[in-house]
Amino acid sequence: MQRVLIITTLPEKNVNDVLDAISSAGGGIIEEYTHCAFTNSGTGRFKPSAAANPHVGAVGEINVEPEVRIETFCAREVAKAVVQAIREAHPYEEPVIYVLPLLDEGEL
Repeated sequence: MQRVLIITTLPEKNVNDVLDAISSAGGGIIEEYTHCAFTNSGTGRFKPSAAANPHVGAVGEINVEPEVRIETFCAREVAKAVVQAIREAHPYEEPVIYVLPLLDEGEL
């Protein structure tokens, strides 16, 4: 099975909602386990333009916000649905979502 790694960052208070959305779309599942992910804390930096509608921070200013990074995975065939679920549950106007292909152990 071809899988992808999916990474996004968001405020800590929204982590469970996004993990629920990922799991509901078929991501972060290993056999009988759901919501499988690694999270760590960090700092997000951004400067919204005059046309932006930021969830946090101020337009026209460099903003520094505490965030949590979620790393999870899914089968490639459900990746589009998982990314869409993240976008729908994510609080940011323009969330950054990385989707990276993974090698299967048999390909090593």
